[in-house]
Amino acid sequence: MSRLPITRRRLVGASAATLGVAAISGVHPAFIGAQDESLSGDLTYWHHFTSDSEMLGLEQATESFAAAYPNVTITSENIPNADYMTQFTTAAVGGALPDVAMAATDRIPDMLALGGLVDLTERFNAWEDRANISETLMPGATIDGQIVGLPMFLFVDWLYYRQDWFEEAGIAPPTTWAEMREAAIAITDPAAGRYGFGLRGGDGGQGHVLNIMRAYGGLSVDDAGVPVISRDEAIEAVGFWAGLFTTDEVAPPSAPNDSYSQIMQAFRTGQTAMVLHHTGSLAEIMADLTPEQVMTVPVPAGPVMQVAGVAPQYNGICKDDNADAAWAWMTHWTTPDVAIAFLETTGYFPASQAAAEDARITDNPIYDAARNSIDIGVLPLQFIGAPGWASTSVLPAFQQVLTGQATAEEAVDQMIADLEAEIG
Repeated sequence: MSRLPITRRRLVGASAATLGVAAISGVHPAFIGAQDESLSGDLTYWHHFTSDSEMLGLEQATESFAAAYPNVTITSENIPNADYMTQFTTAAVGGALPDVAMAATDRIPDMLALGGLVDLTERFNAWEDRANISETLMPGATIDGQIVGLPMFLFVDWLYYRQDWFEEAGIAPPTTWAEMREAAIAITDPAAGRYGFGLRGGDGGQGHVLNIMRAYGGLSVDDAGVPVISRDEAIEAVGFWAGLFTTDEVAPPSAPNDSYSQIMQAFRTGQTAMVLHHTGSLAEIMADLTPEQVMTVPVPAGPVMQVAGVAPQYNGICKDDNADAAWAWMTHWTTPDVAIAFLETTGYFPASQAAAEDARITDNPIYDAARNSIDIGVLPLQFIGAPGWASTSVLPAFQQVLTGQATAEEAVDQMIADLEAEIG
């Protein structure tokens, strides 16, 4: 865990060193506005940002908050994502929770069950800007009619593709997973070190496996909130996804172990033609590629549904000690200038509709895929135990298919058995 107190000198220095003068100018609009000196106190904020751009974006948002609320001090504490729920659980049991904490959609049921999230329903309903938050974003933070989180930004899944390679080959951008497979096969040239798709078989790849299972109708949650695996459809989905590597050979040889760093590096350096991720990686990719080389399209559709993942990153209030100041910190992230500055620094898409309709977004075609995905987007599946099952069962079982140690049938049967054990 690392603490990060924010100062203006630290912010401007980081901005200049990391992104240059243009980045600094993006922060200034958020400083403009009336100050609110009625709120005071010290707030602790837990997050799991990791990259330089994320940390810079946090500093920018914290600096603008300090300008708007000069009597409130934010102390940010970085918790590694892999350890986040372990430390949150320990803090909840020990009575040492922060004032505000990041709350991912799939973690909210567990965080609420631990007594670690405060009911925000009354605050949200009385909030004058609530209409700027799409109704489609709130179910992920609503449990039994109780709102326990507010979106700070969105992870909007999309498919990056090398439009220059597609144009050379005369291939249209894919709209379905079948079209994606055909394009990947056509572009793959192992002798030239070029592969059609960057398959994430390592850490974090479980999310892609779950989504492809949903796209094939193999995974859902019933009205009672209980996860359901349709075996035949799930087997077809896992077979298709693994087959991109094992049969079609359109993914690099390292695919079974490739996590975020590897799939991004491969795409940025011209080893792969397509990669599935979200808007948060845009700044990193555009540091190495030009708008003429790369473009985005919505996540392709499967045989049953288009799982265009739109996952809000929520913040939640963990205790009532200084709830008014905590709410001000959470709503600050939704103001258009703050949200757009964060987008320009990190690539994370605004949760606020007012920000999403700003010309700085609508006039840039690379954001079209994200804007067009929000209304049709789906949230990650939510049920108690979901994160643990995905990481300890789904991913290892899928990796065994990639490495030839299991068939798709065996992998799905293992997932089913582990899920039954997880949910009782």
